[in-house]
Amino acid sequence: MRGQESTFAQRNISITVNSYSSKLLEEAVNEFARLPGIGRKTALRLVLHILRQKPEDVTRFAGSLTRLRNEIHYCKQCHNISESEICNICADSRRDRGVICVVEDIRDVLAVENTSQYRGLYHLLGGVISPMEGIGPADLNIESLLDRVAQNETRELVMALRTTMEGDTTVFYLYKKLKDHDVAITTIARGIAIGDELEYADEITLGRSIVNRVPYDGGRH
Repeated sequence: MRGQESTFAQRNISITVNSYSSKLLEEAVNEFARLPGIGRKTALRLVLHILRQKPEDVTRFAGSLTRLRNEIHYCKQCHNISESEICNICADSRRDRGVICVVEDIRDVLAVENTSQYRGLYHLLGGVISPMEGIGPADLNIESLLDRVAQNETRELVMALRTTMEGDTTVFYLYKKLKDHDVAITTIARGIAIGDELEYADEITLGRSIVNRVPYDGGRH
Protein backbone atom coordinates (compact mmCIF):
# COMPACT_ATOMS: atom_id res chain seq x y z
CA MET A 1 0.00 0.00 0.00
CA ARG A 2 2.81 2.36 0.94
CA GLY A 3 4.55 1.52 -2.33
CA GLN A 4 1.38 2.34 -4.28
CA GLU A 5 1.14 5.72 -2.51
CA SER A 6 4.76 6.45 -3.40
CA THR A 7 4.18 5.57 -7.04
CA PHE A 8 1.03 7.76 -7.12
CA ALA A 9 2.92 10.69 -5.58
CA GLN A 10 5.72 10.34 -8.12
CA ARG A 11 3.18 10.25 -10.96
CA ASN A 12 1.50 13.41 -9.62
CA ILE A 13 4.85 15.19 -9.46
CA SER A 14 5.57 14.12 -13.01
CA ILE A 15 2.21 15.45 -14.18
CA THR A 16 2.82 18.76 -12.47
CA VAL A 17 6.30 19.18 -13.92
CA ASN A 18 5.30 18.14 -17.42
CA SER A 19 1.90 19.82 -17.48
CA TYR A 20 2.89 22.20 -20.30
CA SER A 21 2.85 20.77 -23.81
CA SER A 22 5.51 23.26 -24.96
CA LYS A 23 8.67 24.61 -23.39
CA LEU A 24 7.98 27.96 -25.05
CA LEU A 25 4.53 28.03 -23.47
CA GLU A 26 6.00 27.29 -20.06
CA GLU A 27 8.64 30.02 -20.42
CA ALA A 28 6.01 32.58 -21.43
CA VAL A 29 3.81 31.64 -18.46
CA ASN A 30 6.80 31.93 -16.13
CA GLU A 31 7.55 35.46 -17.38
CA PHE A 32 3.95 36.66 -17.03
CA ALA A 33 3.76 35.12 -13.55
CA ARG A 34 6.65 37.36 -12.48
CA LEU A 35 4.38 40.40 -12.84
CA PRO A 36 2.85 41.74 -9.58
CA GLY A 37 -0.59 40.34 -8.84
CA ILE A 38 -0.40 37.73 -11.60
CA GLY A 39 -0.65 34.08 -10.55
CA ARG A 40 0.18 31.15 -12.78
CA LYS A 41 -3.46 30.51 -13.78
CA THR A 42 -3.91 34.14 -14.85
CA ALA A 43 -0.53 34.04 -16.58
CA LEU A 44 -1.63 30.99 -18.57
CA ARG A 45 -4.87 32.71 -19.62
CA LEU A 46 -2.91 35.75 -20.81
CA VAL A 47 -0.46 33.63 -22.78
CA LEU A 48 -3.27 31.63 -24.43
CA HIS A 49 -5.01 34.92 -25.28
CA ILE A 50 -1.85 36.16 -27.00
CA LEU A 51 -1.60 32.92 -28.98
CA ARG A 52 -5.07 33.57 -30.37
CA GLN A 53 -4.10 37.03 -31.65
CA LYS A 54 -2.84 37.88 -35.10
CA PRO A 55 0.97 37.83 -35.45
CA GLU A 56 1.05 41.56 -36.29
CA ASP A 57 -0.94 42.37 -33.12
CA VAL A 58 1.50 40.39 -30.98
CA THR A 59 4.44 42.10 -32.69
CA ARG A 60 2.92 45.51 -31.98
CA PHE A 61 2.30 44.53 -28.34
CA ALA A 62 5.86 43.28 -27.84
CA GLY A 63 7.26 46.35 -29.61
CA SER A 64 5.37 48.73 -27.32
CA LEU A 65 6.87 47.04 -24.26
CA THR A 66 10.37 47.18 -25.72
CA ARG A 67 10.02 50.87 -26.59
CA LEU A 68 8.59 51.57 -23.14
CA ARG A 69 11.62 50.02 -21.45
CA ASN A 70 14.24 51.49 -23.79
CA GLU A 71 12.86 54.95 -24.56
CA ILE A 72 11.16 56.07 -21.36
CA HIS A 73 12.76 58.86 -19.32
CA TYR A 74 12.28 60.22 -15.84
CA CYS A 75 11.67 63.95 -15.68
CA LYS A 76 14.82 65.71 -14.46
CA GLN A 77 12.70 68.08 -12.43
CA CYS A 78 9.93 66.05 -10.79
CA HIS A 79 10.94 62.40 -11.58
CA ASN A 80 7.68 61.71 -13.39
CA ILE A 81 7.66 59.20 -16.24
CA SER A 82 8.18 61.05 -19.50
CA GLU A 83 9.22 60.67 -23.12
CA SER A 84 11.61 63.62 -22.80
CA GLU A 85 13.93 65.08 -20.16
CA ILE A 86 11.15 67.38 -18.88
CA CYS A 87 7.64 65.95 -18.56
CA ASN A 88 4.57 67.60 -20.06
CA ILE A 89 3.33 68.80 -16.67
CA CYS A 90 6.58 70.54 -15.72
CA ALA A 91 6.80 72.05 -19.22
CA ASP A 92 3.24 73.41 -19.12
CA SER A 93 3.46 77.19 -18.64
CA ARG A 94 -0.18 77.26 -17.46
CA ARG A 95 0.64 75.33 -14.27
CA ASP A 96 1.12 77.17 -10.98
CA ARG A 97 4.88 76.85 -10.48
CA GLY A 98 4.70 78.04 -6.88
CA VAL A 99 2.87 74.93 -5.66
CA ILE A 100 4.37 71.43 -5.60
CA CYS A 101 2.34 68.34 -4.73
CA VAL A 102 4.60 65.69 -3.17
CA VAL A 103 3.49 62.13 -4.03
CA GLU A 104 4.95 58.64 -4.09
CA ASP A 105 4.78 57.68 -7.75
CA ILE A 106 3.06 58.06 -11.13
CA ARG A 107 -0.14 56.36 -9.91
CA ASP A 108 -0.71 59.18 -7.43
CA VAL A 109 -0.08 61.81 -10.10
CA LEU A 110 -2.76 60.19 -12.26
CA ALA A 111 -5.16 60.04 -9.29
CA VAL A 112 -4.73 63.73 -8.46
CA GLU A 113 -4.88 64.81 -12.11
CA ASN A 114 -8.15 62.94 -12.58
CA THR A 115 -9.78 65.20 -9.97
CA SER A 116 -9.22 68.28 -12.19
CA GLN A 117 -8.81 70.23 -8.92
CA TYR A 118 -5.06 70.79 -8.95
CA ARG A 119 -3.03 73.00 -11.30
CA GLY A 120 0.39 73.04 -9.66
CA LEU A 121 3.49 70.90 -10.21
CA TYR A 122 4.50 67.55 -8.71
CA HIS A 123 7.45 65.87 -7.09
CA LEU A 124 7.63 62.07 -7.05
CA LEU A 125 9.55 60.67 -4.09
CA GLY A 126 9.63 57.14 -5.47
CA GLY A 127 8.23 55.69 -2.24
CA VAL A 128 8.03 56.46 1.48
CA ILE A 129 10.40 55.99 4.39
CA SER A 130 9.97 52.43 5.67
CA PRO A 131 12.64 51.03 8.03
CA MET A 132 10.91 47.64 7.97
CA GLU A 133 11.57 47.43 4.23
CA GLY A 134 15.01 49.00 4.46
CA ILE A 135 13.92 52.23 2.74
CA GLY A 136 15.53 55.34 4.17
CA PRO A 137 15.60 59.01 3.11
CA ALA A 138 18.66 58.41 0.92
CA ASP A 139 16.65 55.93 -1.16
CA LEU A 140 14.03 58.55 -2.10
CA ASN A 141 14.05 61.66 -4.29
CA ILE A 142 14.30 63.99 -1.30
CA GLU A 143 17.50 65.91 -2.08
CA SER A 144 16.13 67.06 -5.43
CA LEU A 145 12.97 68.29 -3.64
CA LEU A 146 15.11 70.31 -1.22
CA ASP A 147 16.99 71.75 -4.20
CA ARG A 148 13.73 72.85 -5.82
CA VAL A 149 12.59 74.58 -2.65
CA ALA A 150 15.99 76.26 -2.30
CA GLN A 151 15.43 77.99 -5.65
CA ASN A 152 12.85 80.18 -3.87
CA GLU A 153 10.17 79.60 -6.53
CA THR A 154 8.03 77.39 -4.31
CA ARG A 155 5.57 78.95 -1.87
CA GLU A 156 3.64 75.79 -0.91
CA LEU A 157 4.33 72.05 -0.66
CA VAL A 158 1.24 69.84 -0.64
CA MET A 159 2.03 66.55 1.09
CA ALA A 160 -0.17 63.97 -0.63
CA LEU A 161 1.32 60.75 0.67
CA ARG A 162 -0.44 57.63 1.88
CA THR A 163 -2.18 58.01 5.25
CA THR A 164 -0.16 55.30 6.98
CA MET A 165 2.59 55.32 9.59
CA GLU A 166 5.17 55.22 6.79
CA GLY A 167 3.52 58.09 4.97
CA ASP A 168 3.23 60.19 8.11
CA THR A 169 6.86 59.45 9.00
CA THR A 170 7.94 60.68 5.58
CA VAL A 171 5.89 63.87 5.87
CA PHE A 172 7.32 64.55 9.32
CA TYR A 173 10.87 64.02 8.03
CA LEU A 174 10.28 66.47 5.18
CA TYR A 175 8.71 68.95 7.61
CA LYS A 176 11.82 68.87 9.80
CA LYS A 177 14.02 69.39 6.74
CA LEU A 178 11.95 72.28 5.37
CA LYS A 179 10.61 74.08 8.44
CA ASP A 180 13.29 76.80 8.22
CA HIS A 181 12.48 77.59 4.59
CA ASP A 182 9.97 80.24 3.60
CA VAL A 183 7.47 77.73 2.23
CA ALA A 184 4.03 76.66 3.47
CA ILE A 185 3.68 72.93 4.12
CA THR A 186 0.17 71.56 3.83
CA THR A 187 -1.37 68.10 3.77
CA ILE A 188 -4.46 66.95 1.93
CA ALA A 189 -7.58 66.97 4.13
CA ARG A 190 -8.29 63.66 5.80
CA GLY A 191 -11.16 62.84 3.52
CA ILE A 192 -8.89 59.93 2.64
CA ALA A 193 -9.39 57.15 5.17
CA ILE A 194 -6.45 56.25 7.42
CA GLY A 195 -4.47 53.45 5.76
CA ASP A 196 -5.82 54.10 2.27
CA GLU A 197 -3.69 54.77 -0.80
CA LEU A 198 -4.51 57.62 -3.20
CA GLU A 199 -4.95 55.44 -6.28
CA TYR A 200 -7.96 53.71 -4.66
CA ALA A 201 -9.72 56.90 -3.56
CA ASP A 202 -12.72 58.08 -5.58
CA GLU A 203 -12.15 61.25 -7.59
CA ILE A 204 -14.67 63.40 -5.67
CA THR A 205 -13.19 62.56 -2.25
CA LEU A 206 -9.62 63.04 -3.47
CA GLY A 207 -10.54 66.28 -5.23
CA ARG A 208 -12.10 67.72 -2.07
CA SER A 209 -9.05 66.64 -0.06
CA ILE A 210 -6.79 68.55 -2.45
CA VAL A 211 -8.95 71.69 -2.40
CA ASN A 212 -9.40 71.62 1.39
CA ARG A 213 -5.77 70.91 2.26
CA VAL A 214 -4.64 72.05 5.68
CA PRO A 215 -1.35 73.42 7.11
CA TYR A 216 1.04 70.77 8.39
CA ASP A 217 2.10 71.36 11.99
CA GLY A 218 4.70 68.68 12.50
CA GLY A 219 2.26 65.90 13.31
CA ARG A 220 0.34 67.70 16.07
CA HIS A 221 -2.99 67.86 14.19
